[in-house]
Amino acid sequence: MDNNQRTDTPVDTGFLPDFCNLRTILVVVVIAELLVFVLVLAQPPGVDRWHALSLYTLYVQWIALGCTVALCLSRGWLARMRPQKAGMIAWLMVLAITAAVAWLAWSLVLTAGGDHPAGFILRSLGIAALVSALALRYFYLQQDWRRRVEGASAARVQALQARIRPHFLFNSLNTIASMIRARPEQAETAVEDLADLFRASLESGDRLARLDDEIQLAEGYLHMEELRLGERLVVEWQIDALPGDAALPPLTLQPLLENAVYHGIEPRRDGGTIRILGQCQEHTLMICVDNPLPAPGRDGASQGGLGMAQANVAERLRHAFGTTAELLTATDAERYRVCLHLPYRPVGAGTQGGSDGESDAHPHRR
Repeated sequence: MDNNQRTDTPVDTGFLPDFCNLRTILVVVVIAELLVFVLVLAQPPGVDRWHALSLYTLYVQWIALGCTVALCLSRGWLARMRPQKAGMIAWLMVLAITAAVAWLAWSLVLTAGGDHPAGFILRSLGIAALVSALALRYFYLQQDWRRRVEGASAARVQALQARIRPHFLFNSLNTIASMIRARPEQAETAVEDLADLFRASLESGDRLARLDDEIQLAEGYLHMEELRLGERLVVEWQIDALPGDAALPPLTLQPLLENAVYHGIEPRRDGGTIRILGQCQEHTLMICVDNPLPAPGRDGASQGGLGMAQANVAERLRHAFGTTAELLTATDAERYRVCLHLPYRPVGAGTQGGSDGESDAHPHRR
């Protein structure tokens, strides 16, 4: 199978926020109005503050919105520059827009005042220079902090993902070794399945995989376990409602299925059934792995390593989707269930597909 279906790595857009975003525009408007309140409160006694509030609001908001439009239009251009150069150009753009609005305000509204236009424009430029310099510095420090946090999180995710490799490698090699003489063709197929699993585990942990590819890898893993456990392992797939192009961290399903096999099926003399259930409602995916509990008296021996794999998957879900994804577990009298809840985000249309069929068709599912 082709394991190159991944979302593109996000492009660095510089340290400036997206001034085309409505939330950012709202923040700019609110900050500008707070500045207006400060200016009005600083007026000397005897000044009509309501009149001053209306004039300052009109004046400052025109500057704020003009700067927002200019930074929105030039964001792509500024993002290609070094942060220092981009910050300097953005600062000069703010000053230029402030000077232009101040000159227009003086020409259209304030010509009757006794102040000289140069003094009014210079005062406006001084305030704009100070406020914009502080804002740009804040944006730069915020972006630097965000990159440090993301770098530390990515390193932690890579370390967590690396712990998967020896976890399934040891057991898979034992399965293959036991079949080499008696069932060489099945052993060869198992080696190919293991190669697919290993190739996926070596992929970058900060890129997302297609759900179809994850299911195919999971089926390869379960095929190896079926060769080892025989009729003791029964697998039921109920995931036709899931979109095959949904994005999720690579090797998300395999560790959960491995837990289900080694902590739910293997300790039971008669084995049992693993159910993989999937739903998609209101752009939210729910994927559950349901397995029987170990036989009485085997609980303590069966739980080792269970938390590590689940914590691993939960950590990678948080890294990929933030607080919109979660991993939940539930236990009743006979069965154990772990469920993934994550937003439906299709893998980008620019990535290459791994199958010639429709994204929501799953011919390989059992």
